[in-house]
Amino acid sequence: MKYSSLLVLTASALFFTACTKTNIAKEDLAYEIKKKENLGKVLYFDKNLSKNRTQSCATCHNVEAGFVDDRNNGVLSMASLGDNGTSIGDRQAPSSAYAMFSPEFHYDKKKEKYIGGQFWDGRESTSANQAGGPPTNPDEMGMSSKKETVARLKENEDYISAYKSIYGNDIFESNEKAYKAMTDSIEKFEMTKQFASFDSKYDRFLRGEYDLSVLEDLGRSIFFSNNNNSCATCHVLKGEDKEGETFTNYEYHNIGVPANTKLRAINGVTKVDEGLLNNPAVSDIKQRGKFKVPSLRNVAVTAPYMHNGVFSDLRTVVEFYDKYNNDERKINPETNKAWDKAEVEETISLKELKAKKQSDRKIEALVAFMKILTDKKFEHLIKE
Repeated sequence: MKYSSLLVLTASALFFTACTKTNIAKEDLAYEIKKKENLGKVLYFDKNLSKNRTQSCATCHNVEAGFVDDRNNGVLSMASLGDNGTSIGDRQAPSSAYAMFSPEFHYDKKKEKYIGGQFWDGRESTSANQAGGPPTNPDEMGMSSKKETVARLKENEDYISAYKSIYGNDIFESNEKAYKAMTDSIEKFEMTKQFASFDSKYDRFLRGEYDLSVLEDLGRSIFFSNNNNSCATCHVLKGEDKEGETFTNYEYHNIGVPANTKLRAINGVTKVDEGLLNNPAVSDIKQRGKFKVPSLRNVAVTAPYMHNGVFSDLRTVVEFYDKYNNDERKINPETNKAWDKAEVEETISLKELKAKKQSDRKIEALVAFMKILTDKKFEHLIKE
């Protein structure tokens, strides 16, 4: 055999060995991630991780209802009821669907805007950090500490075995590390396709598998047109008809949402919700009253709306936006009274809200379009 041929064979063998090792490493990584996903799934539904053993992640993020809290809670689902049976929050639990795509919380110097994070005010940077909040929140799952939560985990022999298999035999030597492992595995579960299926009628339309109705197509045209309305300003990230669109740019804006007086008559809250300014990482007073732009995925089945659940109908939301540009939209159709004033008025995003006024027909079309952003498994929940 010639020397050059031997070099070629040797190089090929080395390349094959390297590829084999890479494939094995990828398979091992995929297996480890799968184990975390499986553990996270069990933890997501485990009510034993709340003080009175009545509440889990799934309680406020129901996998059968668009990943929101669909319980009445005595407040028409406007906010969540805590594990103690008495605490009522002042904000609606955001959907955990498609939350995996939110970037880590940061300030974009070019845009001069805060972007990303989790919760309505972005106070947790990642989904894992978000998962660690409710268990030790006294008004939510009510555990007194991370130590107490880890003690609950250790009551379950299966958890102990799974934890050690995934995170190492010494994982329970530190409550902090064990708690972080819990949030890590829940995050991995929330990153599975179950939370982001991209199989709505709109997604199927993009793949040539669904024909839009006349009204849906009109709504689509209006939605993506900056000449007609302001929807695309905040609810489009990738561009018109791009696959994988989550229908939010993850920015923070004040759109003039009024305080929910019905909710506050029950929960007793009197303090103004300052939105983004409540985030410990934010001190700029100009951020007061701003909230994260939510994804419109599954919006038709996740009523009530806005951060405080103040509107019960999707059409009302569209009319609320239109009131900024249409002098004829003076009445809230849910109260038959004039729209209540904004809870925080000085920072309203008037520039982003500027648009042409919408006719009733166009509003119906926009609602029809948003209905087809519903994941296939939730389509039966849509109310006509």
